[in-house]
Amino acid sequence: MAKSSGIGWTTLEVDDSGGTARAVINDVTDLDFATPRAVFDWTGVDKSAMERGLGLADFSINLNCVWNPGATTSMFAVFSTVSSTTANRTTTLAVGGKTLANEVLYTDFQLKRGNDGDFRATIPGVLANGAVPTWA
Repeated sequence: MAKSSGIGWTTLEVDDSGGTARAVINDVTDLDFATPRAVFDWTGVDKSAMERGLGLADFSINLNCVWNPGATTSMFAVFSTVSSTTANRTTTLAVGGKTLANEVLYTDFQLKRGNDGDFRATIPGVLANGAVPTWA
């Protein structure tokens, strides 16, 4: 597999409140996501250095979007119900021929208007269903 950039991003879909996958890729300007593992300290008192083991897997994501109150695929249509529902949302990312899909609980729908007039949303999410995040 050749090296590539994130410029060829092909898929960014999030379920709306009704469970329909919506392509929000056009409204998301940047994002970050992580697949960390918990770490356990297993160091015995007989050791002079740390002993550790891996624990549970996790996933987190932060989406940054431009304001778009338009069509059913807009960021507003998909995320404006975040504060009124506890539904998990399938979130699918695909870049460079690799796909990562997780059930995500989005925890906030933050809106900010900058002093330059820019109006954006930030939407953080965390793993919801206990399934280990796995690239396919």
